[in-house]
Amino acid sequence: MSDVTLQQVREALERIRERIQPTPVLRSDRLDQITGARLFFKCENLQKTGSFKARGALNTVFSLSEDQASRGVATHSSGNHGAALAWAAGMRGIPATAVMPSNANPVKVAAVKGYGGTVIFCEPNHKAREETAARFISETGAHMVHPYNDVRIVAGQGTVALEFLREMPDLDAIVTPVGGGGLLAGTAIVAKGLKPAIKVYAGEPEGAADASQSFNSGVRTPVSNPRSIADGLLAFVGDITFPEIMEHVDAIATVSEDEIERAMKLLFEELRVPVEPSGAVSFAAVAGGKLDVKDRNVGIIISGGNIDLESNPWARPPAK
Repeated sequence: MSDVTLQQVREALERIRERIQPTPVLRSDRLDQITGARLFFKCENLQKTGSFKARGALNTVFSLSEDQASRGVATHSSGNHGAALAWAAGMRGIPATAVMPSNANPVKVAAVKGYGGTVIFCEPNHKAREETAARFISETGAHMVHPYNDVRIVAGQGTVALEFLREMPDLDAIVTPVGGGGLLAGTAIVAKGLKPAIKVYAGEPEGAADASQSFNSGVRTPVSNPRSIADGLLAFVGDITFPEIMEHVDAIATVSEDEIERAMKLLFEELRVPVEPSGAVSFAAVAGGKLDVKDRNVGIIISGGNIDLESNPWARPPAK
């Protein structure tokens, strides 16, 4: 029995639909030609706060009882979830605090603060994030909103796929990025619940490939010291998300840093939309030929667009 159900995702969409942005689905003939598939891009980079994370955060914050919400919410985050939680908390009129690594992207730190959140910095590793957040919650009584390992978060993220498949019911496959697994698990629950024959795939950076290794072995196995320009995908799959992934996902492909940069550049050139490295990983897996999608209708979720324009990885000056 799944911890997260299709009905919970439907309820989440009803809860958040008036507050989120229904995101567009874009097409490109050239990208179809490059990949040999018919691609449909669900642009969550154009979502409120610049990523799909707004959905899960909003669903969770507005699921809280008055007592749970009274002391505010807290989380740990590389950026997008923290910003989304601060935004959602602001809509409910409660405080939000995000524990962030000391090397977090300055643009994402500024976003958390810009939405009214408080930032606490910690050492740049997963253990420090969890311990710092736990200490803050113990001291303040704030309600923890985990970035991915939470049924309410997974249900909220699943609304991307629910919206997508209502718009594009003839998809043969759907592809997401994977870090902690909230988006992938939610997508898989919805996709397989609505169309059992649909293929559900994910892309993951080679330098942070715990999801693919865990998926292939069947045992949840963290990667020590994950590294990638896709900073939003450095988390470990959770004990809530992993069983859903094992049950419903068909394949997880890994991509190189160069493939991520190329995907970002192609998406900007062909769709005219900004896509952050984490958001481009799903397309990178398709463009790199890592998934069997030829001649199929393929939905690709672009998960975020919060780019630091000062350090855009594919716009570096040429070497002298």
